[in-house]
Amino acid sequence: MKCIMNKNLTAKCLSLLLMTFLTAALIVGMSPLIPVYAAENGYSYLLMPTQITKINNTYFIVDCNHNQIIYSDNLGTELRYWQVMTRNTQSPHAITSDGEIYMVTDTDNNRILTFEKKYDGFKPLQTFENVGIRPHYAYYDYTDGLFYAWSSMTGEMYIYQKTPGTKSLTLQEVKSIPELNDCYVRSFTILGDVILFPAVELGSILMVDKNTFEVIHTYPVDDSIAGMVQISAVDGYFFLTVSTDRQYNQQASTVIRAKSLEDLSNGNYESLYHLFGGNGTPYYVSHFDGAYYMIHENAAPNVYRFHAENNSIYDIKGMF
Repeated sequence: MKCIMNKNLTAKCLSLLLMTFLTAALIVGMSPLIPVYAAENGYSYLLMPTQITKINNTYFIVDCNHNQIIYSDNLGTELRYWQVMTRNTQSPHAITSDGEIYMVTDTDNNRILTFEKKYDGFKPLQTFENVGIRPHYAYYDYTDGLFYAWSSMTGEMYIYQKTPGTKSLTLQEVKSIPELNDCYVRSFTILGDVILFPAVELGSILMVDKNTFEVIHTYPVDDSIAGMVQISAVDGYFFLTVSTDRQYNQQASTVIRAKSLEDLSNGNYESLYHLFGGNGTPYYVSHFDGAYYMIHENAAPNVYRFHAENNSIYDIKGMF
C-alpha cells in the first residue's frame, strides 16, 4: 500500500495494482474485461423513419432524418434506450441481411454499407461508392442467395454476391431498366420470377422479368395514387402504400389494397387509410413475429402493427 500513497507511481506499483484488481475480480466472480457497448439512441422520437424490420432476434428501425439506424433485442424498449447501429449515413432508407452480412442503403451519400454483428455492436465491413443516385431499397433474396440494391433515380439494380466462406460481397452485375431512368422508384418487390416496380412519373406499376430485367407488363394507375411507395403481398391482396399523387402532393397519402394488379390499374381497390389514423404518409411494410408493421411518416404514431387474415385487417396498434 505504500506505493499507493506515492504520487509518482512506478511501473512496478502499477503492475501490482493491476494484478490485485484482477485477483479481486476473479474472487467475486466478475469478468475483468469490461465490454464497450454501442451508444444509446438518446432520441425519444423518430424523425421520418422509413423501415422497421427484424433480422435474426434483433429489431431495427431506419430513422431516416436522424441519419441513423437503431436496434434493440426487445420491441418494447423505449426508443431512447435503443442502440445505434450506425450514424455514418445520410438519410438511410433500408436494411436487409442474409443473417451474417447486414446491408444498408446510405441513400443521400449514394452508397451501400455492410456490417457484421459483434458482441458489442456492429462492425463496418465494406463501403460501395457510386451506387446510382439515391439508393432507396435493398433486399436479400434467399432463393438465389443474392443482395439486391435499387438506385431510385437511374433505373438500375445493383446485384451483390457473397464470397463463399467470407463476410465479403462483390458486385456481380448492374441491371438496367431504361424505362425507369429519371423516374422516382422508392422500392421493388420480388415475387418468384418477376419484380414489381411502382414508378411515380410513369404513374404505373412495371412487372419485370427477374432474370432479363425486361418489362413484361405495365399497369397504369390513376394520378391520385401515382406517388406509390411499396407493393406488398398481404393476405392474398396487393397492399399498396402511397406517399403522394403524381404531382407529389402529400395530401394524397393513403393505403389501399386490391386482389390483382389489374384491379389497382382499373381503380377497383379498397381504401384502408382510415384504419391507420387517416393521416400521415405510409411507407415501407414488413412482416415479422406473426404480424405486419407499417411505417407512418408525418404523423404520430410512426409505426403501426396489424394482422391480416380472412380478408380482415384487425388488431391494429400504434407504436412509437
